[in-house]
Amino acid sequence: MVPRYSVYLFDIDGTLTDSAPDICGAIQSVLDLRGIHHVPVQLLRSFIGRHLVDTFHHVNPTWTPSELEELILDYRRIYAAREHTATVLYPGVSDTLALLPGRKSTATTKGTPTARIVLEKFGLLPHFEHVQGTDGFPHKPSPDVIERALAGLGASPKECLFVGDSTADIEAGHAAGVDVCAVTYGYGDPAALANLRPRYTISSITQLVG
Repeated sequence: MVPRYSVYLFDIDGTLTDSAPDICGAIQSVLDLRGIHHVPVQLLRSFIGRHLVDTFHHVNPTWTPSELEELILDYRRIYAAREHTATVLYPGVSDTLALLPGRKSTATTKGTPTARIVLEKFGLLPHFEHVQGTDGFPHKPSPDVIERALAGLGASPKECLFVGDSTADIEAGHAAGVDVCAVTYGYGDPAALANLRPRYTISSITQLVG
């Protein structure tokens, strides 16, 4: 049983939404433009929640910083054009957010404008007092996005639970001094998540309320 907190922060991809088809599809489209075809989807999924630089650098370590920037710009264009049509909510997300007391924010590697678009598209935006993405500062596993979300809510780490699906989420939560709840239904490897010792581990988001 996960106790109640007064503040909740949520990762989005792999925690609230199953967005891998859109994210991986957009990445593969970018790679196709460079003549790199059929990168394993499971490999691309494993990078969800980390910065795109990490993904593209893993595929081709020889790309220069300027080339990586071009790749990211192409990704953002292609990803936006997909309009999240292959993305779905995980079961129980809407009901859980409606029932869960306390103030809420996101803490996602997406930029804040994109995060708001996703939340609005799936009817989740009314459940959030604040929306925080990674906007030009270090991405998870650095704690910056969590710290910005807490500042946006005027909250302290001791009153907060951060819910995420990746090792980067857990590491960022530990670095920010918040309690962390790992979800095992997303894109993270359950054994790797367990090795980082999150405070709680759940197999369904509904376990936050029951």
